[in-house]
Amino acid sequence: MKKSSLLIVIVLLLVFTKSYAQSTGSIMIGGGLDLLKSDNNNIADKTQVGFEVNYFLLRNYSVTGGLEIWTRGNESIILGMRWYPVENVFARFRGLIGENEVSLGAGYWRNIDDHWRFEGMADLYFQGDIAFRAGVAYLFR
Repeated sequence: MKKSSLLIVIVLLLVFTKSYAQSTGSIMIGGGLDLLKSDNNNIADKTQVGFEVNYFLLRNYSVTGGLEIWTRGNESIILGMRWYPVENVFARFRGLIGENEVSLGAGYWRNIDDHWRFEGMADLYFQGDIAFRAGVAYLFR
């Protein structure tokens, strides 16, 4: 590999891994709707909506609190965290108090403007269900 190509790759990797859109102390409020969940037998069999608040302890780590609402089932309080290993990608861990459930997930976000972002994510619940969700979030800097 040429030295100039190696330099370009190194610069891109540094920019890619360090250019998070949020900063320490930022707050993000968001909401999402399950588009598809493996325990649904029919389209619109049940609906699940979530609202979350994320507080960024570090640029790439936030703690999460929120509420999940189902048309059938228990409402749940959410406690969890998000980790952003690279810009636009996050992993999340959530405990759902009320449904007595835990989920691991991953997602992708894309800026709509300086404060609004679109998020798409997938969650694996420990009871075995998989869900795909889309939503929007507002970032207070």
